[in-house]
Amino acid sequence: MSEDSSVKKRYAWPENTWNWPIPVTHKHAVRCGEMIWVGGQVDLTPDGIVRNPGELDTQAQYAIHHFDQALHDLDCDLEDLVWLLCFYVNDGSVIESDFLKMLGSCLPCGAHPAVNAVPVPALAYPGLAVEIEGYAMRREDGRRIKKSIAVDNTLRPLPTPFSQAVRSGNMIFVSAQYPYSPDGNVTHPNDSVAQTKRVMTQVRGLLSQFGAECSDVVKLNRWYAGNVGIDDFEPAALACASFFREPGPAATGIPLPRHADKDIAIKISVVAMLGEDGEHLSKTHSWPESLWDWHVHLPYKHGVKCAGMIFLGGQVSLNKQGEAIYPDDLTAQTHQAMAHIGTILRDLDASYDDVCKVLAIYQASDDADALHQNLSIRSSYFNDPGPATSGVPLPALAYQSMVIEIDVFAMVDQKE
Repeated sequence: MSEDSSVKKRYAWPENTWNWPIPVTHKHAVRCGEMIWVGGQVDLTPDGIVRNPGELDTQAQYAIHHFDQALHDLDCDLEDLVWLLCFYVNDGSVIESDFLKMLGSCLPCGAHPAVNAVPVPALAYPGLAVEIEGYAMRREDGRRIKKSIAVDNTLRPLPTPFSQAVRSGNMIFVSAQYPYSPDGNVTHPNDSVAQTKRVMTQVRGLLSQFGAECSDVVKLNRWYAGNVGIDDFEPAALACASFFREPGPAATGIPLPRHADKDIAIKISVVAMLGEDGEHLSKTHSWPESLWDWHVHLPYKHGVKCAGMIFLGGQVSLNKQGEAIYPDDLTAQTHQAMAHIGTILRDLDASYDDVCKVLAIYQASDDADALHQNLSIRSSYFNDPGPATSGVPLPALAYQSMVIEIDVFAMVDQKE
């Protein structure tokens, strides 16, 4: 473990842990104040070779083991978890609730994190079946932070110990919401607009249990089933946007070939912030004029800063008409997205040194070269030790010829 006092961060790289087969600046986890960010944990050897190829359950258990090691390196443990994002290979044969039950069995009963399981056709390396990232929280003096759990008996229950929504300090994490009716059936099968309205109503109801509103949301993630192109993106995007006033949260929308349940068209998760005293927190929004825009007006902003936390929407290589710049060129688009990230951070009085976690979704299959191509570029923008990171391939992204989208979370001194 190393420490960088200039940015008040600590970095975890447990002894004998797995590694990428190429040199990078990224570390497995970063702690900044009460927040601990853990990058995608996988079942690789220290030489970057996949272990237990294709064995989802075994790889998931090892990923959680690595997760636990990284947290212990930063004076935390699995009970401090508040959020897990799990990318797992599913050709339609894996029942998602069974996967979450298995994953939950690897966690202590006191964990209670929010969760999102994202089915994908493949992961970065052949034989890799699961990649798990997430966050934990603990007071800087070592005390655990009391968690509050939202309970809604009208929602389909999640396996133990996962929560529909959890509050820790001034952070609120809402699990990916599914369009299920109380009897467990999918509502409005494959209707992305109707399902979006339903899941956002569920999100709003869960937030209200903590005294929060949609205006307190700082980050929105939409995972929708469909093919590349605006026909799949636009209708549900507009339906979701109707729940927010301007200026809205940072947002990312990612298309999946399909959800685990073929009748589900969309699921949505959010992060919100609310003062521990119940007061709504002020925010600073970033929308640099030089950056790209969607082809249709949405209330979201490129960046949001709230109480020292910085959330960026997924950064891409588009123009102001929503058309790809450097079409199908992964190298050029990665540099363009990273340049946009730097512009937004500067607009919020931050820099690459303040980044804690990076998630890259890129167009590829289980092609190690495609991961290494964008991973090495992303890594080059950070000094060593750098932020935690995850990289996940998908067959297509939201816009034609757009081949990478990069999410970033950063932290600065709250007094700044």
